[in-house]
Amino acid sequence: MTAVAFAAYLAALLAAHTVADHWIQTHHQAMSKGKPGWVGALACLRHVATYTAATILFGLLVWQVLDLELSWMGFAAGQFLSAATHYLADRRVHLERFARWIGKADFLRLGVPRNGLDRNGNEYDDNPSLGTAGYALDQSFHHLCLFAAALLTVIL
Repeated sequence: MTAVAFAAYLAALLAAHTVADHWIQTHHQAMSKGKPGWVGALACLRHVATYTAATILFGLLVWQVLDLELSWMGFAAGQFLSAATHYLADRRVHLERFARWIGKADFLRLGVPRNGLDRNGNEYDDNPSLGTAGYALDQSFHHLCLFAAALLTVIL
């Protein structure tokens, strides 16, 4: 039964993560959460608050609908781990520093927008994309942390 609870709860967290990061997060939060100082910290805190509301909602829904054997202590611990690691990752500097430390500096440059000038002198992005290597590393880290949060939730 623990394996079923883990699988169901992890699925709920992954779904909530995607919805919160791509549908609920505001443009301001997305653009500001990595900035230094209070501007970035507050934008990131606001995003993590709505993100955590989504993971709580999805988690409670799957817990109740599927009658999972979870504890409130496990639920709270998993939610705390999810929120704390999401904040840490979304401030960006920590993941970027780690990626460079393990030799992924070149990878981090993939897909990064580059400002150029067209023939009329107007600025434009000559490298449009739906994502960057930094985004891929960010999402991978979030998935790792959600895996750990689901495991913690189920075992406590």
